Parts: sequence; structure tokens; C-alpha cells
Amino acid sequence: MSNAATLRPHAPCHCGGPDAISRPVADTGVAVSHRFTRRHLVGGAGALAAGLAISPAEAQQSATAQSNGNARAFPKDFVWGTATSSYQIEGAVDVDGRGRSIWDTYTRLPDKIRDRSNGDRAVEHFQRYKEDVALMKELGTTAYRFSIAWPRVFPDGTGAPNPKGLDFYNRLIDELLANGITPYATLYHWDMPQALQDRFGGWASRETAKAFGDYAGHVAKHITDRVKNVFTINECATFVDFGYGIAPIEMAPGIKSTQKELNQIRHHVALGHGLAVQAVRAHGHAGTEVGVAENLASCIPVIETPEHIRASEIATREMNGGYLTVIMEGRYTDAFLAYAGANAPVFTDEDLKIIGSPIDFLGLNIYMPQHYVAAPADAAGFALVPTPASFPRMDSDWLRVGPEAMYWAPRNVAKLWNVKKIFITENGASAADKPAPDGRIFDLDRIMYLRAYLGQLQRATSEGVPVQGYFHWSLMDNFEWIDGYEKRFGLFHVDFNTQKRTPKLSAEFYRKLIAGNALV
Repeated sequence: MSNAATLRPHAPCHCGGPDAISRPVADTGVAVSHRFTRRHLVGGAGALAAGLAISPAEAQQSATAQSNGNARAFPKDFVWGTATSSYQIEGAVDVDGRGRSIWDTYTRLPDKIRDRSNGDRAVEHFQRYKEDVALMKELGTTAYRFSIAWPRVFPDGTGAPNPKGLDFYNRLIDELLANGITPYATLYHWDMPQALQDRFGGWASRETAKAFGDYAGHVAKHITDRVKNVFTINECATFVDFGYGIAPIEMAPGIKSTQKELNQIRHHVALGHGLAVQAVRAHGHAGTEVGVAENLASCIPVIETPEHIRASEIATREMNGGYLTVIMEGRYTDAFLAYAGANAPVFTDEDLKIIGSPIDFLGLNIYMPQHYVAAPADAAGFALVPTPASFPRMDSDWLRVGPEAMYWAPRNVAKLWNVKKIFITENGASAADKPAPDGRIFDLDRIMYLRAYLGQLQRATSEGVPVQGYFHWSLMDNFEWIDGYEKRFGLFHVDFNTQKRTPKLSAEFYRKLIAGNALV
């Protein structure tokens, strides 16, 4: 199998236009041909003429109010949680009427998964959910973000629902609440029913977007009496570019598309999100809030001076122009449409109205800086700066260590779109995690990563950036997509043979941080 498959699909890839930069994939020397350059972005610069930086007075006032004298504290009532996804942890792929997903199919194709594994068993969360909720309680977390498997609820994607499909999630939700843990549900974390892929080509069709809206409404009707926070879609940037894209990295369903097809697919995902927002509002119980979780193309100023900061703000808007920006603004940017030209997606005004349906919160998955940005001398508004080959990385080649992304990503989206509620819906790191002779796991590298990133998050909250919660990826080691079981992101080590869960040193770090609501 190609070494390119060492790239974990959580690695952010931008949706700001028809593939914006020329970037190396992992350490393979393979490059994705991205031709979007600064000269195509003139249209976006004027829209951000006003200053967007938080004033020193505002920052000081917020920090004083929130810290209660502790300069390392997070805001009162800050949400601390962990995150997982259905296919990565549940197993039980043929239990209680669950239909096949595109990942059930993809993992059985030759040489697609590094260790030739699949999620048939995963970490048996379907059977062991009570044990896993006990682990969350042991950590002191107050929230848990999980995903619902669409093919459990609608085995064929549409038609008659499977009553047993939601039974598992109802049991899980009730167990969480009984232990004082607030459930946060994600409706789509990549495991599309295979039937929809076969019938419509998956997200290549508007029919799938409509089916997703129907599925969202059904789930909302049945769980939002207890689940008050619902995310529609997780990481469009990843599953579109790698699942349907022209990149050498591939994931389910493994379709290669033209640039025009890819832009249309991304539009259908955005449309599906909008339809789901409307369905959750129509069918959800009172008090339900809905948003989206995305690994936005985070844009970091090379130096924190006004001109480079402004460039990072402009770049954030334009480099996310094909998905997140249209969701937040209800329109494609002029620069995106101008560059796309004949490859632009086909859409209607009604599409844009649906896509732009207001959301209650924004989830950001932040692992690394996607782009470092400098202020250019021309009218484009920003220049992308290449990442040096010597840049530090974690155990996964793609995971560059850039803690400042945790400050600039939420700060920029809050300013650009006046977002009032942000959650860090994923953040974490792969580490070697070799047990010591006594069985303990001293994952100092993960603790280093978390301390640095959470320091930048605390900086953001102390300046008034409205981040209200953080979900660590992941609660426990699991099936890591194309890396199979070879990469570990969990706070709890899992022996994949015995399914024994063992806390790593990072679990103790996180427990202490939560207990004090402050950096440790």
C-alpha cells in the first residue's frame, strides 16, 4: 500500500476553492496540484476593510471577569468533554438491523487500510458503552460528543426507519445523563449507507442531501427530548476531498472526480447541512440547538503584527469559501466563483437560502495550522507561506505541531462571522504509546501537545473569544480510518485483542485540568 496512506483523514484540507495550494502529502514527496493563488482572491479583500482585532481593553476586561484572579483559568461553566465516532468505536456492524455503510465496503477492498483491518469489531463500544461512560465519569468530563450511524437508523438510507437503530443511542444517552454527562450528537461522521452510494452516487446527488434532511428530522424527533446539542455534518473538507477528490490520498467511497464534480459534491454536502438544520428545527423538541463541525482551513499570521493578522482574517474567509463560508454567509464569495469559472457548482438562490440557515453554534476541529499567511504587497490580501520540511510533527506524519492554530482559528471565525458560541469539537494527537514494563503509558509527547494547544485556547478565552467547550479526540484508541489500528489518539489505551482499557498519563493530565478548570 502507498505510504501516502499514512495521512490520517482528520488532516485539514481546505475547501476554499478548487484546491488552493501546492502542498506535500505526508513525507512522500507526492503533491496535490492546487492552483488557487493570491491573484484570484482580490474580490475578498474589500469585504474585510474594517479592523477585526479584539482591542486590548476588551481583552483585559474579559480576562479579569473570567479568570477570578487565576491567569491560567478557563471561563466558568466551560464544557470539557471527549469525542468519538460511530464506525470507529461501535463494532456490531450486523446487529439489530444495521445496514451496510460505505466504510464496510471500502475496508474490504484490497490494500485500502494500512493493517488490512476494519471496524467490524472496533473497540466493542456497542456492547461496552456502560464501561466507557464510566471512563468519562472517571475523567470528570461533563460532555460527550458521539455520532449516530445513519445505516443503523435507515439501513437503506431512506424509506422505513429501523426501530432498533435508535435503541442503542437511547440506551447510551440515558446512561450518559444518569452519570451527569451531557450528550452532544453528530448526525454524520462519514458512515453513509451503502445503499445511497449505490443508488445515487452518495453526495454526488441532491437526492442524498434530501435523504439526509429526512434522516436528521427523524433523529431529532426521537432524541432531542434529552439531547439539546446536535451537529449536522463532521468534516466536509476531509470526506469530500479524500472520498471523492482528486488527491492521491483516498478514503471511502474511493471515487475520483473531476474538479467540477468535486465542487458540486461539496455543494450537495452544504445543502444537506442546511436541510438538516431546518429539519432539526422543525422536528426537534424545545431548546434544541444545532450547528456544524468542520476542520476549517486555519490561517495563521506568520508574525502577530496588524498587517499579517489582517491577512490571516482575509485568508480564513477565502480559503474556506467552498463550504464553511457559504454556510456562514449564505453565498459563495466572488473570488471562489471567479476562479472556479466553468467548474463552479450549479445552484439556485433557494439552495443558498437553505445552506445559509442560521446555526446556533460552530464546531471547529483543530489539529494543526493548515496555512501560515503573510501580508502581500498586492491587492489580493494575503500570501500563503510554505511550511518548512523541518516543522515538528507528532506520530502521524501529517500532524504538524502548531499550537497557535488553537488561538487564531476560533478568533478569526468569531470576528469574520460574529459567531457567539464556538466549540472545539476535536483536538488531540497521535503518539507512540508504548506501555512501560509495568503496563503504564507515559505519553509525554501527547501531554506536551495538549499543554501547548490548551494554553493557546486559554489565551483565546481570556481575550473574549466565545469558545464555550473543548472535546478531546479521542476518549480511547480506536479504528483510525485508513491507518487502521496503527495510530493511537486515545486518553485510554485499548488492547485490541482483549479490549482492556488502560488510562494513559494524558488521562491524568486531562482529569487534573478539568478538576481545576485551568491549565496544569
